[in-house]
Amino acid sequence: MWQIRKGEAGRGDPRDEVGPTETEVVHWEEDRHTELKVALHQKLIDIINLSALETMSRAQVEVEVGEIVHEQLALQKHALNLEERRRLVSDILDELLGLGPLEPLLKDHSITDILVNGHKVVFVERNGRLVETATRFKDEKHLLRIIQKIVAAVGRRIDEASPFVDARLADGSRVNAVVPPLAIDGSLLSIRKFAKVPISMARLTELGSVPAPMAQVLAAVVEARRNVLISGGTGSGKTTLLNAMSAAIDEHERIVTIEDSAELQLQQRHVARLETRPANIEGRGEVTQRDLVKNALRMRPDRIIVGEVRAGEAFDMLQAMNTGHDGSMTTVHANTARDALSRVEQMIGMSGIDISPRSARAQIASALNVVVQVGRLADGRRRLLSLSEITGMEGEVITMQEIFRFKMTGRDENNMVRGHFEATGIRPKFMSELADRGINLPAELFRPDAVIH
Repeated sequence: MWQIRKGEAGRGDPRDEVGPTETEVVHWEEDRHTELKVALHQKLIDIINLSALETMSRAQVEVEVGEIVHEQLALQKHALNLEERRRLVSDILDELLGLGPLEPLLKDHSITDILVNGHKVVFVERNGRLVETATRFKDEKHLLRIIQKIVAAVGRRIDEASPFVDARLADGSRVNAVVPPLAIDGSLLSIRKFAKVPISMARLTELGSVPAPMAQVLAAVVEARRNVLISGGTGSGKTTLLNAMSAAIDEHERIVTIEDSAELQLQQRHVARLETRPANIEGRGEVTQRDLVKNALRMRPDRIIVGEVRAGEAFDMLQAMNTGHDGSMTTVHANTARDALSRVEQMIGMSGIDISPRSARAQIASALNVVVQVGRLADGRRRLLSLSEITGMEGEVITMQEIFRFKMTGRDENNMVRGHFEATGIRPKFMSELADRGINLPAELFRPDAVIH
């Protein structure tokens, strides 16, 4: 750890000694702890009856493991104080029963994303900012074992033949893993954590993501069974907003959800959840989102919610919206509301159906009613940026009018984005649909001179 610079005539000068930095000391201690933990974990697997663990509580396992760890430390002549031993036992339990070094990060509610770049580099996102942690894996095999444990739990696999996979944890958190040879410097693991309690619209209003008047309009749109497309970039909060908006769906409606990796957290009682399946090792058995959308039409749904449209399923989703499944919702990756419609049009082309561009746009204009644009600002905070209404077709173009928008005005002394929400002054056409269903919104919401706080 210590470096000595050579002085004149090749002699070392003690004053030139350079000690380790604080970060190096933390990493060295963490590496030493990880090596000891993994070594004891391997030893425990040889000693204990793994099948017996399934019948015991964590407290019982902790007592049993604690005694074995104490014995093994004595045999290996490792001197640890009480706190170090308690931490070691806790970490070994995480290895046996959980996901090893990731467990403390998963339990930390301030962390929203966990990003593993090889076995020695782990970043987390807190409050929209990425920071490196001292968390380490012993080696590449240790990291790969944890990844295998995650994907095996949902019946998926990852290896050289299938080197990347989408999966989920028991709590619904989304997982993506990529292993060599695709990952050059070691296996890559990304975990998007989901709150144990879904974030409600009230909470989004409290955080400043969606102001109360706009939340009122969104709830009315859902209650009136308008078809909604939520657009935004990666990590912009599309699924979070979809979850929050779904709370306005009536309890007596049957909802069918379709996802690549199940992560929606709908609170209604009558929800049928479907998830895609990848091909097996022989390349058979794949079930795509498009297959599930087609099947969902036979399940007597009142609403269909697709977690995210990526390909040909967009066409089937639009067909469903046009044939009696009003109030359906989905998300799409796009930077603006107009781009979102262009992406959906491109996806219709991916369906393999011979349809002219004008007919595709007509399908979109007829099926979709509202486009909600969300984004993550430069300071890491997520905001609803725009709420637009699709009004029909004009020649070859889908016509759309913006109802609300977020206007940025600069940065404050803490480098946080300043801005406010405002109405454009356009009264949406869906107001008549709302009125027909007994939903009345105050006209003041749409006044152009009103700044929405």
